[in-house]
Amino acid sequence: MKRTTKDFLVIGLALFAMFFGAGNLIFPPYLGKVMGSKFIIAAIGFVITGVGLPFLGILACTKTNGNFENMAGKVGKKFSVLCSIAIFLAIGPMLAIPRTAATTHELTIQPIFPGISPLVSMVLYFALNLCFVLKPSKVIDNIGKFLTPVLLIVLSLLIVKGIVSPIGNITYTNIDSAFSSSLIEGYQTMDALASLMFATVITSSVISKGYKGGEAISMTIKSGLVAIIGLGIIYGGLMYLGAQTSNILPKDITKTALLLQVAKKILGKYGTLSVGIAMGLACFTTSVGLITAGSSFFENISKGKLPYKINAIVISLVSIAIGSFGVDKIVKISVPILSVLYPVAIVLIITTLFTTLSKDNVVIKVSVYVALFFSIIETLPTIGIGEIVIKNIMDIIPLSNLGFAWVIPTFIAMIITVLIRKSKDRFKTVNN
Repeated sequence: MKRTTKDFLVIGLALFAMFFGAGNLIFPPYLGKVMGSKFIIAAIGFVITGVGLPFLGILACTKTNGNFENMAGKVGKKFSVLCSIAIFLAIGPMLAIPRTAATTHELTIQPIFPGISPLVSMVLYFALNLCFVLKPSKVIDNIGKFLTPVLLIVLSLLIVKGIVSPIGNITYTNIDSAFSSSLIEGYQTMDALASLMFATVITSSVISKGYKGGEAISMTIKSGLVAIIGLGIIYGGLMYLGAQTSNILPKDITKTALLLQVAKKILGKYGTLSVGIAMGLACFTTSVGLITAGSSFFENISKGKLPYKINAIVISLVSIAIGSFGVDKIVKISVPILSVLYPVAIVLIITTLFTTLSKDNVVIKVSVYVALFFSIIETLPTIGIGEIVIKNIMDIIPLSNLGFAWVIPTFIAMIITVLIRKSKDRFKTVNN
């Protein structure tokens, strides 16, 4: 095997492991169940935001030396800091870390020890996390390297057997807007936000292997493709399995319970146990990594005023409180937060990738703030603010009924700003 081929495969698999977390497993089957016969359309939408956006996020970061702060810094220094904090809180103690703990409780601990309460489970989970976070060791890295292949083998068996021997018929479920709903559901993986933070790690890994310039970008693209193809196959397979359960499992079944039931029906009780334990350990390695990264981030951004160990303890305590709500409630909490953060991230990624746009900070700033404004306005009714008034306003804006009211205003603002900037440049040229 060529050195370059080996390198991009190794980096690609590492990237896959970094992205592969709790949301990547529990959302596709549930979405497949809800969509039924429209699961293919749903899979395309989910893959675009759940896989495509993270890939574009990494590519965009390579243009800014793998640094998200350089990308967001074009909007403004304060914005860059606040945006970085918001994303770290989302992929950290507010959403992602508690979700790993809640998923572990529902998939791994509760099936084996049904009497244990969520709070006790959370306390034990994060106490163990802190043992590794406060005293880093290579044990957790080795577990992570071993677990990803094991989990992939279990999931591959699950998907292949589910395709060969379906557990139910795929039926029509009378769902409207399957594509747009799935695009928004893809936000729940949080991988696009994570990609903006992981890009530094990937870029450093590529550079450390001796690649520079165009070769480094090519290697990053190839590595990203390995990761997104792997994620795409897993998502599509799990969604297909979920679509088979539309008529055989209750409509109000929780996301984690659905995954356990699918595993049980396809691989028996040992399948349930295997998926539960492997997923629990995978969640554990993910949360250790996120707590470590978050603690270091807040120590650096505060210039040492917030010490690493204190950060780790605070993040764990907040995660215990939120994790006790359970997976489904955490998902409900995350919807408005992600509906505000994702449009901003998408605009930053797009404006960075297009060279013409990336050179003009004013265009980027206007586009980002317009997207932020409309995403906030669109999200307010979901938290019970101005439901009737805002709904009447949103009805005028194209795509608002699909959850994308920010798209057209942002595009118009971007075009107008570009035209104004060009006309000013021409005016200066003529006068000179």
